[in-house]
Amino acid sequence: MAAAPAPAAATTMAAAPAPAAATTTAAAEPAKAQAGGAVPALYLQVCQACHASGVAGAPKLGDKAAWAPRLALGVDGLTAVAIKGLNAMPPRGGSTASDAEIKAVVTYMVSQAK
Repeated sequence: MAAAPAPAAATTMAAAPAPAAATTTAAAEPAKAQAGGAVPALYLQVCQACHASGVAGAPKLGDKAAWAPRLALGVDGLTAVAIKGLNAMPPRGGSTASDAEIKAVVTYMVSQAK
């Protein structure tokens, strides 16, 4: 009966690398996204819900043509719009983010449109 625990330990050992591999794969995805610069967590948590797919007319991240007329406002002007909200976008994108966090996301999004 002492031999029974050995297979259980082997099973446990085999199971342990699987989560590590999944973590490594999951970590690789954000690393790819950050290759062009650090992606603010707020963008990933809130903004991408609309700006990744263009929901309700939101300019898609990286769509230079859609962002071109908006870039004339500059980062400060776009930050003010994001804080106040516009059309279907609620103030602060519906988040409780600070002005500085909003500005960081706007700066990131603008950098992707240049």
